[in-house]
Amino acid sequence: MSVTSFYQTCVCVGHTLGCHQRPDRSFFFRGKQFPVCARCTGVFLGECVSFLSFRFVKPSTPLLLVFCGVMFWDWLIQALAIRESTNFRRLVTGLLCGYGYGTCVLYGLVWIRSLLKIGRA
Repeated sequence: MSVTSFYQTCVCVGHTLGCHQRPDRSFFFRGKQFPVCARCTGVFLGECVSFLSFRFVKPSTPLLLVFCGVMFWDWLIQALAIRESTNFRRLVTGLLCGYGYGTCVLYGLVWIRSLLKIGRA
């Protein structure tokens, strides 16, 4: 697969997952727009960090919900035209939310696994 076709695939996947991919809300590298916006970039990176760190770091669920709420508040403040968010802030709040969401999903999978073990006993 060539770099161009991989990039196009990433763009299609980003669009399918619901990213608006607006150029003014996206990062650029070597003249090419990222396949997803700054906030979605943060969410995807945060999810990756949660998957890589889950064995070692287990934050509390309330903290993870706060992480998700931070992104919501950033979006809400912007949606209500109180203050325009920046791409850096979108990236950071996306990282927090992606980490929080990804870790909550992993907690859920661990819980389901424990239920399945109980059912077999």
